[in-house]
Amino acid sequence: MRNLIHLYGRVLGLLGAERRLAWVLAIANVTLAASQFADPVLLGRIIDTLTGAQTQNQPPAWSHLGWLLAAWAGFGIFSIVAGTLTGLNADRLSHRSRQSVLTGYFEHVLQLPLTYHGNTHSGRLMKVMLQGTDGLMQLWLGFFRDHLTSLISLIVLLPISLFINWRLASLLIVLSIVFVLLTTLIVRKTHALQSSVERHYSDLAERASDTLGNIALVQSFARLDQEVSELRSVVGRLLAAQLPVLSWWAVAAVLTRTATTLTILAIIVVGTLLHVNGKASIGEMVTFMNFAGLIIARLEATVTFVNGMVSQAPRLREFFQVWDTIPDIRDRPNAIDPGRLEGRVIFKDVAFSYDHKRPAVVDLNFQAMPGQTIALVGATGAGKSTAIALLHRAFDPQSGCIEIDGTDIRKFQLAALRRNIGVVFQEALLFNRSIADNLRVGKSDATDEELRDAARRAQALEFIDGKLEGFDQEVGERGRALSGGERQRLSIARALLKDPPILILDEATSALDASTEFKVMKALDEVMKNRTTFVIAHRLSTVRKASHILVFHSGRIVESGTFDELVAQGGRFAELARAQFMVVEPSPASPG
Repeated sequence: MRNLIHLYGRVLGLLGAERRLAWVLAIANVTLAASQFADPVLLGRIIDTLTGAQTQNQPPAWSHLGWLLAAWAGFGIFSIVAGTLTGLNADRLSHRSRQSVLTGYFEHVLQLPLTYHGNTHSGRLMKVMLQGTDGLMQLWLGFFRDHLTSLISLIVLLPISLFINWRLASLLIVLSIVFVLLTTLIVRKTHALQSSVERHYSDLAERASDTLGNIALVQSFARLDQEVSELRSVVGRLLAAQLPVLSWWAVAAVLTRTATTLTILAIIVVGTLLHVNGKASIGEMVTFMNFAGLIIARLEATVTFVNGMVSQAPRLREFFQVWDTIPDIRDRPNAIDPGRLEGRVIFKDVAFSYDHKRPAVVDLNFQAMPGQTIALVGATGAGKSTAIALLHRAFDPQSGCIEIDGTDIRKFQLAALRRNIGVVFQEALLFNRSIADNLRVGKSDATDEELRDAARRAQALEFIDGKLEGFDQEVGERGRALSGGERQRLSIARALLKDPPILILDEATSALDASTEFKVMKALDEVMKNRTTFVIAHRLSTVRKASHILVFHSGRIVESGTFDELVAQGGRFAELARAQFMVVEPSPASPG
């Protein structure tokens, strides 16, 4: 229970932006709870006034009775109006806060490093965002509509009832104790079970998202029946975990209604006996009947709240687990915005390891000047992509440093650094939006003419104009409505539109046919002028004109030089060139 209270405190703590309205609503709840005590007390006094006059065979004192009736009606009207206004503003506060937290969560997740996203399924992150913020909204709404009023009512009503008639009040206290014990028992029984249920919900979200994200694979391998069958299995495990939780709360509902009925019956029986012995008036009996109704309603609301809290707790813990994750890569205090950089890049003794055991790159020392094209070649896993990822701070080196224009890149604001670097990834990454929207990722305020110019330079204009809706054509999820070559040319056009001083081409032409590759490389030759360009390539035909080539092996630079220099050395690069028929093998000498 202590953990639930701490978690609930964190939920309320997220209302920081709405703190003023939250305090107003809290005070309104206190006032509303206090006003509700007047109803049963005044009703009891009215009945005592009427029965007293009847016993004395006299008309009631209308002046006294009139004030009681007016006060009773006034408190009733106040409760209705105050309850309506409180509920309305609680709705507004909850919905505004949900949107604010949802946006904050989304922004936070986007800032988390690529390693985090590599280990966490996007379907789970979406499920945590939507279900977590829904849970927060429901708890905020419940707190300002019912929970706070219920808590205050219970704290104040029981002492008041003791003051009016301690004998009847003892029945209400017993009822409250039964509720507390019952609720504690149910919470203990269902808490761990509900955590298991939430894990199955996460599995369901991940499984469904994974299948939908690979629909081409499912259809091409005729896996429809298997995927549906496996999803049914996940749903079956979810239901098997959920049903025991539902059963326990069903038992709680039955026992609650039983305790409620027995309490009302006991008040009637005990009240009658006390009245016969002159220790309780009929008005007091009516007051306590109403008190019992109020307490029962508040206790039932409390049980509903605890049930909801137990159900939401695993989701909220998942939400706060993501919310509390601190990005490894973030701005340092006093980080600067350098504006547009020139692009002088220097790697100084750079080393990095993903697992802190085996180095991904080690002892990287090289420099690139504006206008130069630096090619990184080597086998898969040699460290090329890691080195470039360090340049745009997907990770930070564990030793050494990377400088641009003489400044350690860790001193730059992260967004400012990445504005100066354009990346064309090996896998073309596109949003499920129009072609124009995807291109404007490179420059949000680009004009239509600038879009056409970038597309033309990337050899993409012809196929765009051939689309039914041109630049307004939707590309589909992850660009699936386009061919691989079309997707890659759009990603190149996007980088050209950004016009950064530093350009990274990560296998940028890998999805293009020979003819289109020639055209794009010709366009890139023009774009690379006065720009620092890094080219990661397996196909050596794309790096022949590079200013300098770095050959990677096991995370180290083992050779460097121009294309011709490296071929002449006859080392590892020369072997790669011969394997790709970039160099003609010397003919064996004929016997003399």
